[in-house]
Amino acid sequence: MNSSILTAFALTAIAGLATGIGSLIAFLAKHTNKTFLSVSLGFSAGVMIYVSMVEIFPTAQEILTKELGERSGSWVNVISFFLGMGLIALIDKCIPSEENPHEIKNLEDENRQPQKLMRMGLMTAIAIAVHNFPEGLATFVSALQNPSLALPIVVAIAIHNIPEGIAVSVPIYQATRSKKKAFTYSFLSGLAEPLGALIGWFLLMPIMNQVIYGAIFSAVAGIMIFISMDELLPAAREYGQHHLSIYGLISGMIVMAISLLLFI
Repeated sequence: MNSSILTAFALTAIAGLATGIGSLIAFLAKHTNKTFLSVSLGFSAGVMIYVSMVEIFPTAQEILTKELGERSGSWVNVISFFLGMGLIALIDKCIPSEENPHEIKNLEDENRQPQKLMRMGLMTAIAIAVHNFPEGLATFVSALQNPSLALPIVVAIAIHNIPEGIAVSVPIYQATRSKKKAFTYSFLSGLAEPLGALIGWFLLMPIMNQVIYGAIFSAVAGIMIFISMDELLPAAREYGQHHLSIYGLISGMIVMAISLLLFI
């Protein structure tokens, strides 16, 4: 396995295991810093939206039109983009809202029986694991194509995974009073991201060519746009004032734009 593949796996693992950071934050703070979360989630959305539309989607367009011609390549690019959106939307649809970590709940104020809290935490961990599978492949493909492009994406997905770690660890800790159990389940849910990259890579490696590579890149853009619109921005607004999330969004776009100009 060459160094570029190892680097891509390492970056994917860093993004996924940020759920463990969310778990630690839940233990160290009596109450979640909602202002910080609001700005951070908005920032993450800004990074994802900007890099998807300015760098990833145009790169996919360039690859596909070079291989298939202008018209056919453009069609494959657009279809792949919306298929990526459709995949992540389908996963969200299949997860009941009660267990879906993207349906915002005030976890610290939950007044439930320990058994119900434990079930909620476990189901949330499973939901996050399923959801992180395509995210892992998306991060991996981006890192494989261009590690410097992948770095801000890794940061954005890691920020997005922090509140998911909180969503797993808080109910499990309240049910068991065991920080070790809460952290373990939160940490394990994040492992689905590098696992998704690993399985996706081995499934695609035998048939990988430039057309498939371009189509995956386009689907990655669709996945990240959907995550930003459906998860990050609504969560950012829920955690804080509307303007905080927008300031975070704009800041993320600015940072991403500058990093693209300087390093890519």
